[in-house]
Parts: sequence; C-alpha cells; structure tokens
Amino acid sequence: MAYSEKLSDRIRESIAHLSKVEERYMFGGVCYMLNGKMCVGVVDDEMMCRIGPDAYEEALEKRGCREMVFTGKPMRGYVYVSNEGMKSKKEFEY
Repeated sequence: MAYSEKLSDRIRESIAHLSKVEERYMFGGVCYMLNGKMCVGVVDDEMMCRIGPDAYEEALEKRGCREMVFTGKPMRGYVYVSNEGMKSKKEFEY
C-alpha cells in the first residue's frame, strides 16, 4: 500500500519552518530527518513519530496511538498514530 501523500503534505507543512529537515523514502513510506535523525514519517496512512523514551508511556495512552513494532520488537520511543489520534490540530501538533 502506498503511503498517504495527504498526511505527508500535512507534516511537511507543519515542519517547514525547521532548518536541516531532509525527506527520505524508507519503511515503505516517507520519513523526515532532522539533523540526520528520523523525527516523523508516514507509513501507509499512519504517522510514525519519534517521541523519545521519556514520553513513550504517556503517548501510548493517547487516542489512536500505538507502539511501533519493527522486526518483532517494540521500539521504545517510537509510536504510530492513526487518523483517529490526529483529528484536531492540537492532537496533530502533539
């Protein structure tokens, strides 16, 4: 399945003010790198976010948020967010 270009455009617009953001295609979608590190991306129709280990448990309690599992293991500090979890601007910007 192709990634959501609409969601990618929404992310791109929200981070346009940041310098040194690079767009890369990986994980079957698109990722945005800040200073060489992945910070956010789109896989299928979900947003993939690097939130760090300290915010991980709190983020998992949010609506539409789930752990990112890669090669069978949860990646602590990374989450997927479905459309349900980013309906409002406030939710999206969280």
